[in-house]
Amino acid sequence: MQFRNISTYTAVVFLILLSSGCKKFLDQVPDDRVTIEEVFQKKQASEEYLANVYSHIREQGNQWTVNPFSGNTDELDVTWAKYSTYQLNIGSWNPTSLPFDIWGEQYKGIRSATYFINHIDGNEEILRLNGQQRIDQYKAEARFVRAYCYFALLRQYGPIVILGNEELAPDAPTADFQIPRSSYDESVEYIAGQLDSVAAVLPTSPAEDRDYGRATKGAALALKARILLYAASPAFNGNADYANFKNQDGKSLISGAYDTEKWKRAADANKAVIDLNLYALYKHASGDPVESYRGILLDAYNGENIFSRRNNNLTDWDVHSMPRAAGGWCGMGATQEMVDAYFMKDGLPITESSLYSENGFTDDIYNMYVNREPRFYASVNYHNRMIQGGNIITARRLNFFNGGTDGRYEGTEDYSKTGYLVWKNVSPNTNRITGQWYNRPNVLIRLGEIYLNYAEALNEYDYNSNQTEILKYINLIRERAGIPQYGTGPDALPIPATQSEMRDKIRQERRIELAFESHRWFDMRRWKIARDVMKPVHGMNCNGKDASAFFVRTEVTPRQWRDAYMFYPLPQYEIDRGRLLVQNPGW
Repeated sequence: MQFRNISTYTAVVFLILLSSGCKKFLDQVPDDRVTIEEVFQKKQASEEYLANVYSHIREQGNQWTVNPFSGNTDELDVTWAKYSTYQLNIGSWNPTSLPFDIWGEQYKGIRSATYFINHIDGNEEILRLNGQQRIDQYKAEARFVRAYCYFALLRQYGPIVILGNEELAPDAPTADFQIPRSSYDESVEYIAGQLDSVAAVLPTSPAEDRDYGRATKGAALALKARILLYAASPAFNGNADYANFKNQDGKSLISGAYDTEKWKRAADANKAVIDLNLYALYKHASGDPVESYRGILLDAYNGENIFSRRNNNLTDWDVHSMPRAAGGWCGMGATQEMVDAYFMKDGLPITESSLYSENGFTDDIYNMYVNREPRFYASVNYHNRMIQGGNIITARRLNFFNGGTDGRYEGTEDYSKTGYLVWKNVSPNTNRITGQWYNRPNVLIRLGEIYLNYAEALNEYDYNSNQTEILKYINLIRERAGIPQYGTGPDALPIPATQSEMRDKIRQERRIELAFESHRWFDMRRWKIARDVMKPVHGMNCNGKDASAFFVRTEVTPRQWRDAYMFYPLPQYEIDRGRLLVQNPGW
């Protein structure tokens, strides 16, 4: 099955099924039953329907109008106030005016997947050509997508409405549409159970090149592993803050009881992915750690990639992140907070390393950027760095000074207000000026995350018994990154002496390794650190016209935080329609 545009033959069917119109997320069945039934008797039409089901897995490339998961954190400043990230950052959002709302769209994906699952059996053409095994695989793929949609809702809105396999008729009485939210733990159990079931059916690897981007056993187990890690985290495991968060019948939606075994379960789930022995940390043939780290996301379908979205708009990410001289919009500004988070080349934080300095220059490079770890150079562009890519054919230095080729210009809004640009997952082969685009998959789950998930869960479950195993997987990440590891020996760093110290090291490693990959938004919530993190972000002084004025830490944009922001509010139209739905706390 290829993921391509739907044919004219089936377009009307999909419009009927997926149209937003006046139908909301609980409306289950399209009106034209005869046409749909015909679709499920034909191989190509059914496969195109499944491709459309996959389209509901949201890609993460657009961080300005589609996803806020970097631009509404301390990682990234999206320079344009016209985009919705700015609304979130200044606190201008509520249930009736809700940017980045995915509630209705994800339930359309759930509805579409459920309808496919319930109607693909008996497809005469598939049975004749491929047999029941292919139908079972397609159903498992649809169930994986449905689980992914539920996960997307759970991590953004908290406890969800679980619909199961039921299809509600369009003419069903209103009472049938009144379904309360399941608790957070019930939601996790349902999604994890679905993923366990499909993992037993899905293939371990794509059968051929055109199948890349489809669900596999590893993808199902890895998604389950991430969900269980979230469920074990402080926000959802022993959090007394939500004692009064209940359904109308008094049912608690987030348990206040702490359960250490949730960490054990999360550790086991992540280890199960590792033990598949299907994936390996990506390393560039040259051995250069900068190229290794960049290649994780730029080298398509490498061995670290567990699940990705084939169709995406990452070329827009390229253009929005590239400097103006390269043909870009110069708008994805890494924050000073993120720059400060990267280690030095000795593997230590800037607050501990003797190599760090904010005084003077080395070969025209501000010393703040000298002797940093390889992941910094793979991820962040800064003033006077040599760069080649896009419309910059011969390598040249970037100039972020006011009036510089890549800095602030009067009359334009296309400049980074932090004095930095993101370079991670930006392809130098994309060139907007010449119309050259470098397409690659949008990696949604990779092995590096699983290693960090596993180390975190082991540390929280039992640091003393698992120290060796924790260090093994943290050190694998650091070894690939080209920085010293924790252990013994002349170049090694001291082993963290306590669970708390190890926790800090793991979280810092995760912040760097997974930067700009849509994790920080959720990590700071599940760790319950958002209140401390969400403060105004900084950069260099983009108004500065020379070094003395530019290299000054300057507040750039606000980051508002209320405890209500822990969860997105449910859209008001769903609260008004679903009389048993309760709104999230604080809204």
